[in-house]
Amino acid sequence: MKAVAAGVPALDPFFDENSGLGKDAQVASRPVRGSLQQGDTPGLYGGSKQPTVCEVDQLKQFLTDPRNEQKAQAWARALTISTDRIPDYLDRLTPVLLRHDTLVKNHDYKKGKAVPYDSLLQAGIAILIDAQGRPAVKCSCGNPLRPFAGDTNRISVKFEDGNQEWKGYDRSSVVAVRPAPRPLEKIVLVDVEDTDRGISRPVGTSGAKDATFDTREKRAVPNLAGASFGQARRSLTDKGLAAGYDSEGLPPDDARVTATDPPAGTELGFGQYVMLSVAGGSGSSDGSTTAPPPTTTAPPQSSTSEPSTPGSGSGSGSPPPSSGPPTSSPPPGTSPPPSSGGPSPPPPSGPPATSAPPAVTTPPPMTTSTSPPPPVTTSAPAETTSSAPPPPQTTGAPVTSEPPTGEPASGQPTESATV
Repeated sequence: MKAVAAGVPALDPFFDENSGLGKDAQVASRPVRGSLQQGDTPGLYGGSKQPTVCEVDQLKQFLTDPRNEQKAQAWARALTISTDRIPDYLDRLTPVLLRHDTLVKNHDYKKGKAVPYDSLLQAGIAILIDAQGRPAVKCSCGNPLRPFAGDTNRISVKFEDGNQEWKGYDRSSVVAVRPAPRPLEKIVLVDVEDTDRGISRPVGTSGAKDATFDTREKRAVPNLAGASFGQARRSLTDKGLAAGYDSEGLPPDDARVTATDPPAGTELGFGQYVMLSVAGGSGSSDGSTTAPPPTTTAPPQSSTSEPSTPGSGSGSGSPPPSSGPPTSSPPPGTSPPPSSGGPSPPPPSGPPATSAPPAVTTPPPMTTSTSPPPPVTTSAPAETTSSAPPPPQTTGAPVTSEPPTGEPASGQPTESATV
């Protein structure tokens, strides 16, 4: 795992670090409450009042210049797109600044090819992210980025090639980004120079259409006891709060929340963590599967494109889950919890046939004697419910594709170009 410090030139970049493609900032890495966070986590990324430090148009010119055709082909292959899609792909990316030391799959350009390697990017590095919040491009050199796919709990960081261990580096505060469940319309940022100022940035824009809000506005922690982890995370996102956890892996979406820290009703500022204690769940714990399954029910009302206004105390998402587990909307991307209330097959009308009986906890009769079996065997035992198919996954769609924007009530964006 190679460390990449802010402001330090790469040895084998796609484009010269001095070509003006981007500029990093000095940002102190913030602690994280769980090494895997989804791309719509409130406050995951930062912005700035300064003029944009990611020159997307200039990168587009470089990659479409016939003289850079070989680089463009290698760049596109690294991102699994075709070269003719490069302009459109770049137009849909959004510039941000890292607020956490972040794990990615980086790429050098060597001998006409993109050479991948795992790296740790220091907080303050300017990157472009896609519509699901995943790192896509390192701004200063144009290097393509992909999500880190390894185990975040088993990494060894090497500080070399001028990338000295930076002040504030904390192995426990390293984060990797998983895609948001749905494409976002806006990215909600925190100003790295003034953390009291929040920035709501439409996806694919560089700052000219930003709207701002006050991150100090309080929002109450909802009652999440009994909800699934996936539902609890979405409820917190709608409130402008981040979901934290203590386990080594990301809890499965269907794990049940047993408690929150701080408890329900506590008021927090934008982007603050709420620790979720969970129990059970049958999904994967590595957080690698985040795409929701096809849905057959209409999404909840909160999935409209209009996000909530931070500071309102309630958000625009669905209301907090009740104390009991939901019965019709388990979280996306996971199987519902096992049910003990499935229907049992009707008892047979006569003595059992001579064919093999269904699985029971006691041995079946050894002969096909005409004597009728004891009455207790004339009905199917409870275990036969295991043969019943699991309930269909007709889950509801996840909450809105973007986190709360936190715009002020006026909704008027700030016209200053920011990052």
